[in-house]
Amino acid sequence: MTEIRTAATLVLLRDGAGAIEVLLLQRPDRGAFGGGWVFPGGKVEPVDEVGGDPQLAARNAAVRETAEETGLIVAPESLEPLSHWSPPPQLEARFHTWFFVAQAVDGEVVPQPSEVVAHEWMRPADALKRHGAGGLRLFPPTWVTLDTLMAYPTVDAALRGIRDHEPRRYETRQDAARGLALWHGDEAYDGGADTEEGPRHRLHVGSLPWRFEHR
Repeated sequence: MTEIRTAATLVLLRDGAGAIEVLLLQRPDRGAFGGGWVFPGGKVEPVDEVGGDPQLAARNAAVRETAEETGLIVAPESLEPLSHWSPPPQLEARFHTWFFVAQAVDGEVVPQPSEVVAHEWMRPADALKRHGAGGLRLFPPTWVTLDTLMAYPTVDAALRGIRDHEPRRYETRQDAARGLALWHGDEAYDGGADTEEGPRHRLHVGSLPWRFEHR
């Protein structure tokens, strides 16, 4: 059985012209996320683990990885948990990943060359538009996070809204034949057949632009 490890991601937010902006990093053209645009983050290491609390370890990892990859130092207590992602069972490299959000600190982004080949502050709507046109490679957790953040006009609004809700949990299942990523609440999640008015919680990833259904 494939070992499942824990990882953490930090979505840094800042106020832009009429909308919030997030920091996205492009990974080198290798590995599981080769060429993809992602948020800073990485796997939890022993140095991150304190008192047996898995969320605290993930929080520490998110801060450490962000500092290593971008040079930006964020206080662990400023992070708000946004979501928790579990991977499809068929993946070889599997990580349970915590997504946190925090207000960006002042300072220049200094990317780590071995981990980051490009970086850019983007409005979530612009990032999704560029992805839909084939200009950015995104993965479903990043795409869904960007879609979620479009609802917030400012960083303060985002942090308040996220703080008021329990972290969203996504245990992903894939329907490769139909080009779908499925989550709890979708009528086809446990193998059921689609009906015209049935509940949906899915992302159509078979072709661009991707399309999210949640009802």
